[in-house]
Amino acid sequence: MIPTIRKATTGDISQIVDFQMNMALETERLELNRDTLTAGVTNVIEGEKGAAYYLAETNGTLAGMLMITLEWSDWRNGWVWWIQSVYIRPEFRGKGLYRQLYSHIVTLAEESDDVTGIRLYVDKTNTNAQKVYKSLGMNGDHYLVYEWMK
Repeated sequence: MIPTIRKATTGDISQIVDFQMNMALETERLELNRDTLTAGVTNVIEGEKGAAYYLAETNGTLAGMLMITLEWSDWRNGWVWWIQSVYIRPEFRGKGLYRQLYSHIVTLAEESDDVTGIRLYVDKTNTNAQKVYKSLGMNGDHYLVYEWMK
């Protein structure tokens, strides 16, 4: 299975919203407000929030996605890309789809003069995802993430 990896467009908003709704239920048992989420996804796709979605499509089916957000690093004088909102449809899991999405993002970062690294965060209980990230050469040894949410 070799998917097509592409940047999301406005025609993908509904599917991205569905993916996000599914992901929130699976990972945090959280029901998101569809209207709020749709507005948030639309803002990303319209380029107003410093983020972008990348989709994996196989045989005409959107099989998975991730979102990149930006963090400026003064220490490195460049951008750090944060991978967020990773979702792979259940029937496509375990087939290397995330690996292909990640590889695409790494290639884009390597080709950019001002991207200095890639980071992500993962729920402590999501051990399957942690194994995947480690297998790709990422490590979780450096930082802990703390948050305050309104």
